[in-house]
Parts: sequence; structure tokens; C-alpha cells
Amino acid sequence: MLKLRRGVVVSEDPLEVEVSGERRRAWADVSLVGEVRDGDEVVVNTEAVDLGLGSGGFDVVHVNLTRGLDGPGASGQHVMKLNYTSLQHPVEPVERSDEEVGEEEEAASVPVLVVPLHGHLAPAAWAAQQLSAGLRVGYVQTGGGALPGSLSRDAAELRERGLLYGHVTAGPAYGGEHEAVSIAGALDAAAHRLGWQAAIVGAGPGILGSATRYGHGGMAVLDAAHAALALGMPTLLCPRLSGADPRPRHRTVSHHTQTVLELLLGGVEVPVPEDEGEVAAALDRLLGGRHSLRAQVADLDGYAASGLPARTMGRDLEEDRLFFAAPLAAGRGLAARARG
Repeated sequence: MLKLRRGVVVSEDPLEVEVSGERRRAWADVSLVGEVRDGDEVVVNTEAVDLGLGSGGFDVVHVNLTRGLDGPGASGQHVMKLNYTSLQHPVEPVERSDEEVGEEEEAASVPVLVVPLHGHLAPAAWAAQQLSAGLRVGYVQTGGGALPGSLSRDAAELRERGLLYGHVTAGPAYGGEHEAVSIAGALDAAAHRLGWQAAIVGAGPGILGSATRYGHGGMAVLDAAHAALALGMPTLLCPRLSGADPRPRHRTVSHHTQTVLELLLGGVEVPVPEDEGEVAAALDRLLGGRHSLRAQVADLDGYAASGLPARTMGRDLEEDRLFFAAPLAAGRGLAARARG
């Protein structure tokens, strides 16, 4: 059963809810539950915090009993996100209709960079713009991590700074500027409807993990890469690298990346930071002749000075330079592909 508890809002910014006499951090997706004000009686899902999970660290407002039961609903739409759950809601899909797709249409040539972690989004987008200023790079958010598009502070900041051209939430993810039923549909729309010149695809914050080979949110990379390859789009895969992760399975080349490279049904380009010979050798052994390795510059000092997020899983850029070098190299590789 869901672990739902009644509470009262005692602070709006930051949002805090008193539950059984305890003041607790909370988050409310206003697109689903409406605005939340001091004194409102709410129902929150407390499961993640009570289990001590690291991601988020807050309860999630499930419903506002004071002012959230009079929503007008929608009319005319028939595609649902979070369908057959208590949070199902209608969306307008960005996918093109049959009438919009020409019979002899040229294949889309938008390059696609698939990233394994949400923490790679900002460095990759920044690096792409450093090589090709004004490049129209959009972000397709997938499952594998947080589903609400509005939860990503990184995506919002990148949009505000003009480093991202758009934000589509695909599959189970929702709440972006556009909604797509599938990753393939999102990429097709990016190329033919939204005017993107390149796409970064990856999960929202808070990747799901279970310390198993296949049971983790990083497997969303496999689905995204296959969608891009099936559409004939140049496909790049950012490897998950780390020089300081306390878990051996994620150091140097993460087992997440190893598994995806082994399972991919088609070849992809894997950018690797220059001057990382040990990493390049490790990746080369994993490519098996099916994928291509491409060395790219990773401007760590420039990114550190950008003011964009430079911290991951409790470590900052100086503590784990390799983690940030991977998406910086990959973003540059994406821009190089887009420029032809």
C-alpha cells in the first residue's frame, strides 16, 4: 500500500508539512495537485524519506484536501500520462499525425546524445553551446529517474540561460513543455516539428538503482539509443565515468555503461575525454568492434566557471573531475555531429 499521511502545510517556501507533530520537507507538483498554501490540509506520501533513500529527501504531496478537489479537468484530449493510476491526467502528444508524415519523407538527421545520468545534462548542453553557439539543442526526458519534468532544476536553469531549446517529457515522464507518448515519437517531433538541431536524451534526477545488472534506471539508455538508431539518427552514448565513486562497480567505467554497450543492437559513437588513456583503453575493450570511440576536449575549468551545477552524489567537480569530463566531451561530440 501507499504510505500516505495527513499533514498541514506550515511553510510555503521552502514547502514544509507537519505530519504527526514533525515538521518535514515536502514537494508538490502544482501541475497535478494545484497550488499549496500555509494552513492547507494535505495528504503526503512519506515512503522515500521514511526508508532513508538519498534521492530527494522530501515527502511528496499526493492531494491538497483544502483547495485541490475542484480541478476543472480537461476537454478534448484523450491521451493519458500516468494512466490507470490515481494521478492519471490527459496530455496533448507532440507526435506527428499520419497526415503530417510524407510518404517519401527524407530521414531525420538530428544527432542524438544519450546520457545515463541527469547530472550529465547541464555539462553536455553547456559544452555543445561552447563549440557551436546558438545550436538548437533540446532535452528529451525519459523514465529511469524522476518522472515530473518540473522537478528538474537543471533543465529549468538551462532553458532560462538559453542553453536548451526545448524540453519534452516522453513515455512515463510528464510535465515538460511538450509531451510524447514514446521516445521515438519525441525524437521524430524534435526533427520534423520542433526545429531542434540536436537532442540530449536521458532520465530525470534521482536514478533508480538496485545494485543489479539489469535492474536500474540506466537501462533507459538502451531504449533511447535503440529509438534513435531505428530512426536513422546519428547516435552518441555518453559513458558513465568516475574516479571517486565509493562503489567499485561505478569507478572508471560504470557497470551501467558496460551493460548497455554489450546489449546494444546497433553501433553508436562513444565520446571519451582527451588525455584519459586508462578510460579509453577500458572503453575500447568494451566496444567489441561494434561501436566507435572518439576523443573530445573536456573543458573542466570553463564549466567550473559557468555557475552551472557542478556537484554529483555529494562530490563536487574537483573531487570527481572524470565524472564531469565525460558529459563535457560528449556534448562537444554532439555539437560536432550537428555541425557536420
